[in-house]
Amino acid sequence: MRIVGGSLRGLKLADVGEGDATGHLRPTTDRVREAIFNLLVNGTHGNPVPGARVLDLFAGTGALGLEALSRGAAHVTFVDDGAKAQALVRSNIAKARAEGATDLLRRNATRLGENRGAACGLVFLDPPYAQGLGEKAIASALAGGWVAPGAVVVWEESRPPLVPAPLVQIDQRRYGDTLVTLARLPGA
Repeated sequence: MRIVGGSLRGLKLADVGEGDATGHLRPTTDRVREAIFNLLVNGTHGNPVPGARVLDLFAGTGALGLEALSRGAAHVTFVDDGAKAQALVRSNIAKARAEGATDLLRRNATRLGENRGAACGLVFLDPPYAQGLGEKAIASALAGGWVAPGAVVVWEESRPPLVPAPLVQIDQRRYGDTLVTLARLPGA
């Protein structure tokens, strides 16, 4: 697993091999990550990455958030409550020398609580598939003030997610068993 674009392009990240079923770790493949960033960069709604504050829910290895940093995001908050995921994200932050531009929270993504910092303009949501956790996590992020007006949400699932109001779905693409849904929070 490598960073596929930007200033850190080619950086090899620590990975979990084929995944960690007990930790629900299923890293986004390089191919799907590249497709996601192509959608963001070339989308009709403007590129949300440069200068963005990013929220990476169910962070796993942290590859999505680190890819965003590599492509010009200002800051990433990684959220995962798994011990293995925490170790992987911490290791990958160190490999990217990104300690000053990241926060790592050991927290259940479905119960984020109140955000005490600036809201995020880009949200990655990659929950364990088909368990309804994405819907709970995005509801928690919206309720806690984690999502800025105008923010773009990138949601990976195996099936079409139930995108809650006030989010508006703007695109959806399938890559193998991964369905990527893009949504936007109206505003700004």
